[in-house]
Amino acid sequence: MNYTDMVSETWCHGAPGVLPQDFRELVRYATLAASSHNTQPWIFELEPDRIRVLPDLSRRCPAVDPDDHHLYASLGCATENLLLAAQAAGLEGRCQFDASTSGLMIDFKEAAAERSPLFEAIPLRQCSRSEYDGAPLTKAELEQLQAAGQGNGVSVMLMTAADQKDLVEYYVAKGNDAQFADPEWARELKAWVRFNGKEAVLSGDGLYGPVMGNPAVPRWLGLLAMKGSFSARNQNKKDLRHIHSSSAIAVLYSEADDIPHWIEAGRCYQRLALQATVMGLCTAFINQPVEVAKLRPDFAHSIGIGGRRPDLIVRIGRGPQMPRSLRRPVEDVIR
Repeated sequence: MNYTDMVSETWCHGAPGVLPQDFRELVRYATLAASSHNTQPWIFELEPDRIRVLPDLSRRCPAVDPDDHHLYASLGCATENLLLAAQAAGLEGRCQFDASTSGLMIDFKEAAAERSPLFEAIPLRQCSRSEYDGAPLTKAELEQLQAAGQGNGVSVMLMTAADQKDLVEYYVAKGNDAQFADPEWARELKAWVRFNGKEAVLSGDGLYGPVMGNPAVPRWLGLLAMKGSFSARNQNKKDLRHIHSSSAIAVLYSEADDIPHWIEAGRCYQRLALQATVMGLCTAFINQPVEVAKLRPDFAHSIGIGGRRPDLIVRIGRGPQMPRSLRRPVEDVIR
């Protein structure tokens, strides 16, 4: 199957009339969630009336995510999609953290089926790494996004003023300087880039090159091009344009710095991104200030959240759809 066909098969709603007992279809929706570098670091265990969402530590990214924060946030993203899909299929899910597995346990009971707007948006959401049009959001739009991003011990700050964007730009640039100076970070990123459709289809994971605005090319040529243009200076120029073209910057932050809150932050991000999609808005991560550990406390104090952990930084605005990354088959993530 070629890349275009795979995208059509992946990013779609399933056939109507999904039975509540069809847990595999719920897992398929879960896998359409966001994950760092599109690593898809999740495993699902299916039991009668229960699904366990577990971390797949074999898909860690120790250079960009040394404490596995993003990995666990990705579990939260997948869980939120799964719960929305379950609701659409006529199941009510009760979710709780399981300290013995560092994962989530979701117990189900039958309920009235409801296809919510957020569920309908699941196959439409994407990280749109492009320039936006910079048009301001209305008060009502900001309130909708704010409500979607709130959670249990997790809050969201929406920044729209020019000086706030300048502050984010400053810390993103500092983060780029630190990351591009780290050979292991660069090696890890390159390992997760899929430079052409054939690579993307074969792996079913990773960052498809055109997602980041690059042409599809053979791997040898993509690596050669990265060698010539891969620099903090070039990335800072691109991020400056992207940040200032955004209508708002959202910072999700937690009351406690632990795995349950990281997972909850992922759930909140997923709702925020789906709500933005419902509203015709694009989203993309600009996580450099929270990925570089030495920057994180300074960034937190600079935006006024004190000692709380900033989990994720997301830019929001209106812009074009971009090519999509793919997903692994459901069979590969069920145990």
